Amino acid sequence: MSTSQNPLAATLAPVATPARDGVMLRILIVLGGFVAIAAVPIAFASSYQLFQLTLAATYAIAILGLNIVTGFNGQISLGHGAFYAVGAYTTAILMTHFDVPYWATLPIAAAICGVIGFGIGFPALRLGGLYLALTTFAVAVAVPQILKYKGVEDWTGGVQGTFLVKPDAPEFTGLDNDQYLYLFVLVIAALLFLMAANLLHSRIGRAMRSIRDNPIAAEAMGMDIARIKTRTFALSAAITGLAGALSAIAVEFVAPDSFSVELSINLFVGMVVGGVGSIVGPIFGGLFVVFVPNLAESIARAAPGVIYGVILILFLYLLPQGFAGFPRRIGALLRQRSQG
Repeated sequence: MSTSQNPLAATLAPVATPARDGVMLRILIVLGGFVAIAAVPIAFASSYQLFQLTLAATYAIAILGLNIVTGFNGQISLGHGAFYAVGAYTTAILMTHFDVPYWATLPIAAAICGVIGFGIGFPALRLGGLYLALTTFAVAVAVPQILKYKGVEDWTGGVQGTFLVKPDAPEFTGLDNDQYLYLFVLVIAALLFLMAANLLHSRIGRAMRSIRDNPIAAEAMGMDIARIKTRTFALSAAITGLAGALSAIAVEFVAPDSFSVELSINLFVGMVVGGVGSIVGPIFGGLFVVFVPNLAESIARAAPGVIYGVILILFLYLLPQGFAGFPRRIGALLRQRSQG
């Protein structure tokens, strides 16, 4: 299948091997963007607005994980909300039952989700296509029910859920708890996005896109498709699980009903809205998932779902390639005008 025939492949043009200057440029762009994004809210935003932005950052990280497996490897997953839930509950259990510091729970949550993702991905990714989508969807349906099971409710809190204590900001920062947590999540997000950019522009990233665009040709070139797909799924699950761990710290509460199938759908919507196969797209996707439902509710409290649906349809009609495709769309329009 050619790139023009694959809608997922069409969202991303071929990328050349980056030179050292390109890597340094990406680092500077990420750091500059991080400073710009962090400075204004910390100075002017209220505690609730900072909470919303923190939550949007966690969603952006989760959507980044989903985008790696779907946008760059071509595998449709409708169950990443399950990994988000596992990461959140891992942090909650470690903090409440074992008094593990919040920052130390993050790599543990990512590792556990990566192992689970590898276990699910090994048999599931051999199915591919809609079969994989249904398999991951089944996982998303099952996980909230497992969390409610009486045999584990001593650890998970059952239907009632579990409360966490928000970490205190170190005194040397001069920040309050909300400002510190926002900055903490933003630093982790910047590092993960930078890592993803470098990975996806490396030899492994090109192999992932090759499998997405033309798996037969990739296999003919000697690529181990099953191994690459499985490891990609595991990495994707680990990143999404880390996002779930951060969300548990930010929200200070976990409950099974917070991680229903709707969460997986929202992550998928965020990926499409941000731009499938885009590194920066998940940032816009995270903002969309957090703020647009609130906007829809403020417009029509009686039927916010209708307004949300209308906004989503209009957005996909106007920007079919998502926010990430907006600069390309503007460039194409300008070229058409100049040629006309």
